[in-house]
Amino acid sequence: MLRQKIFIKKSKRNNILKIVREHYLREDIPCGVEFCSPCNILVANNNDHNFHRTPVLLSSSSEGINGLHKSAALLIPDTNVFLHQMDVMEHSLIVNVVVLQTVLQEVRHRSSPAYKRLTECIAEPKKKFFTFVNEFHKDTYVEREPKESANDRNDRAIRQAALWYQQHLKQQQQQSLEDDDCNEDVVVILLTNDVENMKKARSEGIISYTVHEYISNMMGCTDLKDRLAAIQEDMEVDGKEKDLFPEHLPLSAIQKGLKSGQLLQGTFQASRENYLEATVNIHDSEQQVFIQGRLNLNRAVHEDVVVVRMLPQSQWSHPSSLIVDDEGEKPDEEDDDDDDDLQKKLARTMDKHKVPTGQVVGILKRNWRQYCGILQKSLIRGMTRHLFVPAERRIPKIRIETRQAEQFENQRIVVVIDGWPRHSRYPQGHFVKRLGEIGDKKTENEVLLLEHDIPHSTFSESVLACLPALPWIITAKDLSTRLDLRETCVCSVDPPGCTDIDDALHCKQLASGNYEVGVHIADVSHFIRPGTALDSEAASRGTTVYLIDKRIDMVPELLSSNLCSLRGGEERFAFSVLWEMTSEARVVSCKYTKSIIKSQAALTYAEAQMKIDDPTQTDDVTEGLRRLNRLAKILKQKRVENGALTLASPEIRFHMDSETHDPIDVQAKELRETNSMVEEFMLLANIYTAKKIFEDFPDCSVLRRHPPPPVNNFEPLVQVAKLKGFHVDTSSGKKLADSLESATTSDNPYFNTMLRILATRCMMQAVYFCSGTLSQADFFHYGLASPIYTHFTSPIRRYSDILVHRLLAASIGADASYPQLLDKIKIQNVCKNLNFRHRMAQYAGRASVALHTQIFFKNRVLDEEGYVLFVRKNALQVLIPKYGLEGTIFLDKGENKLGEYNEEENSQRFGSHVMRMFDKVIVQVSIDASNIQHQKLILKLVYPKIDGLSVPSVKELNCKMEVDKNKDKNKKEDALDTSWSSVVKK
Repeated sequence: MLRQKIFIKKSKRNNILKIVREHYLREDIPCGVEFCSPCNILVANNNDHNFHRTPVLLSSSSEGINGLHKSAALLIPDTNVFLHQMDVMEHSLIVNVVVLQTVLQEVRHRSSPAYKRLTECIAEPKKKFFTFVNEFHKDTYVEREPKESANDRNDRAIRQAALWYQQHLKQQQQQSLEDDDCNEDVVVILLTNDVENMKKARSEGIISYTVHEYISNMMGCTDLKDRLAAIQEDMEVDGKEKDLFPEHLPLSAIQKGLKSGQLLQGTFQASRENYLEATVNIHDSEQQVFIQGRLNLNRAVHEDVVVVRMLPQSQWSHPSSLIVDDEGEKPDEEDDDDDDDLQKKLARTMDKHKVPTGQVVGILKRNWRQYCGILQKSLIRGMTRHLFVPAERRIPKIRIETRQAEQFENQRIVVVIDGWPRHSRYPQGHFVKRLGEIGDKKTENEVLLLEHDIPHSTFSESVLACLPALPWIITAKDLSTRLDLRETCVCSVDPPGCTDIDDALHCKQLASGNYEVGVHIADVSHFIRPGTALDSEAASRGTTVYLIDKRIDMVPELLSSNLCSLRGGEERFAFSVLWEMTSEARVVSCKYTKSIIKSQAALTYAEAQMKIDDPTQTDDVTEGLRRLNRLAKILKQKRVENGALTLASPEIRFHMDSETHDPIDVQAKELRETNSMVEEFMLLANIYTAKKIFEDFPDCSVLRRHPPPPVNNFEPLVQVAKLKGFHVDTSSGKKLADSLESATTSDNPYFNTMLRILATRCMMQAVYFCSGTLSQADFFHYGLASPIYTHFTSPIRRYSDILVHRLLAASIGADASYPQLLDKIKIQNVCKNLNFRHRMAQYAGRASVALHTQIFFKNRVLDEEGYVLFVRKNALQVLIPKYGLEGTIFLDKGENKLGEYNEEENSQRFGSHVMRMFDKVIVQVSIDASNIQHQKLILKLVYPKIDGLSVPSVKELNCKMEVDKNKDKNKKEDALDTSWSSVVKK
């Protein structure tokens, strides 16, 4: 059956166009139910059709578990069910579901994450989700009526499809009874959370329930009931509840305010140190707006896109020097006396250094996700409403309803937010799933990966199907198209235990006296072709994630640790950059080529350093390393002279127990000359590659920029240097580098390192971008003092490098051009994902270090040397270089304030003693296990000795224990002597 729609449309050039749209309707689209013989015959006879050909298998497990009906149920959910109750629909008990084409299209249009989850349910055979193309079935297609909204038309289409299923299956069941076939009695149920839609469905004779009604009547399904998301109607109150927050502006007022400039739009960034403070990064601007106070935060959650109104300058404030946590549960009806008192206390210290301050007046986009954490049980016995404490400190506590509180004790669980009504102190949400026991290493790693949105599932069959077959060999065609460098003395230098070796080096002397220097990078792009499932997966993951005890690969292990890894003694494909250099490290020429190499040695940094330092070793590998090391020192000196920054960040290495895989020792990473040697040649290869691809592809090159920090970012650095008698000039990268180089003291050898660590924290994040989206002046890499830069040297672990390899291959004619690389909009979107993935990988790595540090200190109490990194009003933040970790010494002891804070000098006075930034201290390090959600290191001051704050050292405690033990021993001996004497006397 063919239907036509004809309408007239005016083009941009005012031409009148007649548009004819044809819509084909069919009678041969099957319903997908197993016992429906006519539809199954259709499937058998029409193999060329595109409709879903696998029939729904009615599950006996669905019978009798719902009190509403004893029969097996065939569920037809509407769009809102999949948008808001996906956690319920994914549960194993929800089977036999018809997904209408109308619903699938709406979900795809309104929510990409929900659509992805829905398609995964459809693809899972056990779920028995069947896609019915109701828009092309002659009995279920409905025309949109005059003045009918698209939403109302879609609701009517869903009801029509449900009615057809009800009548169609009833007819088949009656036919089965006449034929004496024994088939199940099936009831068709329309699930909806739209009350009006449900009323209309029931008036039309369709069995319809809300999701809450249907699930609440399922017997013995507590876990499923806990997954029910609270709908907006459930959050509304009858007016008796007190509003705790201001009402958000309507969308019309927001749009008008944004257009006039009275309102600003940006991303909400909650503070880690004070739950009553946040910053909004204004979009398309470097402006930041400070938000302080519960009412001004106005229910915004970390990463939400919000609208802010600036406060009058007289009400501006600045970030507090207090560290404040949201401790304990507060009832909604309780006044905010504590919060108000805290805000007044903050306001009294805000007279100077005020920053632009505003208030949240609207939420444009909620960027809520699934949150990991623990349940904080209600103190009232028998209550089903409890608080959930997220692992991420910047997320507020979430109120959920669950009947499984007892089972969730000592468990990590996952929760999502459903909404945040004005009368509620906390957002409201629902339980999704449990992860495992708190403290279990596997569970904690899972939390870490989920919290940082790290894709860590196993690679799919479609991805693995893209891998080359084994055994893999180099063919004659490969030899004819690549430069054969197998006889060149190439070697790799990497950290110990590295299996994804993606770079190697060589250096040999030429007859002219110059050197040929080669950087050889694994040719991953040879194996990962654009448009394949493997390419899509690598682009989605973006980067390999390195945790302390595991690695989450960007590409399957066959590539990362085998075929692409430049292992010693094995022939591998490479992409090589070859320079001719003088002995002064001046580049005479540069060549790029696809090559075949055979690494002569896969060395660690320590092994390479030993070869260089041992005068008795004169083999080709060692001589090559010595040449490379000498040239690298010259290259580094040139970079520093040009203004490149040498910054610092504390890095540590864990020594793991071979059986338990728990850390048994922690130490700071030792950096050798060979670390710097490799780094210099990787930087050089990246810079030269960036120049080459930008020269040939000025509009679509994948580059990396490091924006210069705003001047106010350097205030803490300048202030602390000034207090120590040094002037730090931040007017340019070169002057900053010179200032840091000269800031040294004889009495504190770690001072300069501390200063560089602080300078690192002042920096902006480096980001990937497409060259066609920015002016060339914005390409500058501040940290490297390079006008142009990219990433080329790690394609095994970074997708950005694969894109650069493809551009470079097209540039030198080594591979066909890639059309999708010429679309700068698509490339920029890929770069945005890469920036996000790279940032999350960094955070996950740091979280893994923190987790293993906690495990290491679990049963240990140690005294360690540290330095005061920041002085707060109520705390000292201390860095311990040996472990590369930070901790906090709190100065408030109940009602007693131990120090006097000087905001101007950023110092704390304790009687005659003053503590300032970078002061050396001895601290006692242990684990605070009282807060099982946010377990943290506890630092106690050992030295300098300050009354009310310092504690005895571990050595003193051990001596005291030994003395007490001897006293006890002497008492026992005395008692024994006395008792024996009495026996003798008798």
